[in-house]
Amino acid sequence: MSVAHTLVTILGALLVGFSAYSVFTKAEYVVGPLAEYGVPRAWWTWLGLAKAAGALGLLVGLVVPAIGYAAAVGIVLYFLGAVITVVRARAYAHIPFPLIYLAPVAASLVLGLAA
Repeated sequence: MSVAHTLVTILGALLVGFSAYSVFTKAEYVVGPLAEYGVPRAWWTWLGLAKAAGALGLLVGLVVPAIGYAAAVGIVLYFLGAVITVVRARAYAHIPFPLIYLAPVAASLVLGLAA
């Protein structure tokens, strides 16, 4: 395992974990747009749990690579879904935000598979 893979994985886990924390604490900069996009309030906790599980899975993946790969794929799919949700809501200026979380996780996956 390379140092780059480890660092990018930790960065991705921290970002996704922060995103989960932001949903759990109902930070206005997160839940405001969720409401604007039409995401049902009943889903917010589940979305936060998915992010938290993904972040934890990335960290566990540093020891058990298969779990890390599965977590990375799940997080990438999650944030691709977020991009689609933003596009469907026609909030085009918000597209970069889910990509900020997706990018290090995708890089982690690529680095892990290349190792």
